[in-house]
Amino acid sequence: MLVHALVREDGTVAADELYTVAATLGMSDQQVRLCVKRLVAEGRFTHEGRGRRATLHAAEETTRALAPRADFVRHAFRQDAGLAPWDGVWHLAAFAVPESARAARDGLREALVHLGGAPLQGGLYVSANAWEPYVEEAAHRLGAHDALTLLTTADLRRGDTRDPAALARSLWPLEEVADRYHRLDRVARARLDRLTGTAELTPPALLTIAVELAAELTRAMEPDPLLPPKLLPRPWPGARAREVVARCWAALHRRDHDGARPALFRLYADITREAAARTTG
Repeated sequence: MLVHALVREDGTVAADELYTVAATLGMSDQQVRLCVKRLVAEGRFTHEGRGRRATLHAAEETTRALAPRADFVRHAFRQDAGLAPWDGVWHLAAFAVPESARAARDGLREALVHLGGAPLQGGLYVSANAWEPYVEEAAHRLGAHDALTLLTTADLRRGDTRDPAALARSLWPLEEVADRYHRLDRVARARLDRLTGTAELTPPALLTIAVELAAELTRAMEPDPLLPPKLLPRPWPGARAREVVARCWAALHRRDHDGARPALFRLYADITREAAARTTG
């Protein structure tokens, strides 16, 4: 997550910046070198130069993976603001991939879960969001599009359960997701105190706070199916935690004037500043 968070808009990561932020987070140079070596071996980045003067270049797949994350974060904040109400439609995806294409089958299953889908039964997954473009992109990439079936329904039942909120409770691990948001809330409030305090914060310190916030937000949102508020327990800690994160990023933007910040910094900053403007306006 650290290396990905430092990718600039031109797709590069400066090694000197990476080592500086990593040290602030308590990582050793050896840990950073091993992390970089693994990412290069996996084909996620290429490496140019040596030591702190080196530059990492994000692979096309790595860069593309950041875009859906932005979409999901923006959608979550829109839900929090009441701008994305649920229309009562469930979106289902089914697939039947033969054993001979096990890699594609496993990859599609992982993609559906990553996109917030919950298994109903073998090869059948459900989401409360219009996930079709993302599901089809994953199926095409895995060579399994011909085995994919997409459908929608407003009448979903599982056994005797048909109430949407009750279905959501039974299908998704909402308590685990809520715990992650409670942690995000605690971390974000501590960072907000620093950002709104009177102490001077150096550029590396500001960048470190941004990376910490991005990492915690990602950790909280990765298992979150982003269910519409109508299907969630009230109060939902996700909305509260994201509101604090939005205030943090607005404070970061006021303090920081470096135009060469990582793409994720600008991307999250834009989204959360929009949310902060809605709550204060």
